[in-house]
Amino acid sequence: MHAQAQPKRIGQWLLMLAATLLLAACGFHMRGAANLPFKTIYLDFTPNSVVGVELKRNIQASGTQVVDDKKAAEAILKVISDTRDKQILTLNTDGRVREYALFQRFTFSVTDAKGAVTIPPTAITLRRVITYDANQELAKQAEEALLYRDMQSDLVQQILRRLSASKSAIAAENVDPEP
Repeated sequence: MHAQAQPKRIGQWLLMLAATLLLAACGFHMRGAANLPFKTIYLDFTPNSVVGVELKRNIQASGTQVVDDKKAAEAILKVISDTRDKQILTLNTDGRVREYALFQRFTFSVTDAKGAVTIPPTAITLRRVITYDANQELAKQAEEALLYRDMQSDLVQQILRRLSASKSAIAAENVDPEP
């Protein structure tokens, strides 16, 4: 029995090693803190915005300071709109809802301290589909809340990526043309 288990265990180790090497070879790496092109930012969110709180936490983790005064900020993120929507996607043969589509739409822009537009108004739309069953009302409400929370996290990551991508645009503006 012991002699048969040894080759199986070696095979499992080789499989894990191969998977690790494949992940390393494809360039996979854990997402680290965002590399933002400014040291301070003002976030124009309402005080009770859950997206604002999560974005603030992620920005601070990246080493950028979130300030409470627009005049002290190198960049100002202005929220143009932030809405959630729930639409009927499909109906069953009895005319009852079978699936919903959940949407989160977020539009923002970023300006620098002088008022120059760094990121023009940008819209991010997220969509998730949820099935519905009237016999499982509480479970479906909890699933909907979980999906909205997932969309919120995805939204924050997309905003951070766009803020990080603005680094190349800011660097291009700061380069003096040769005489």
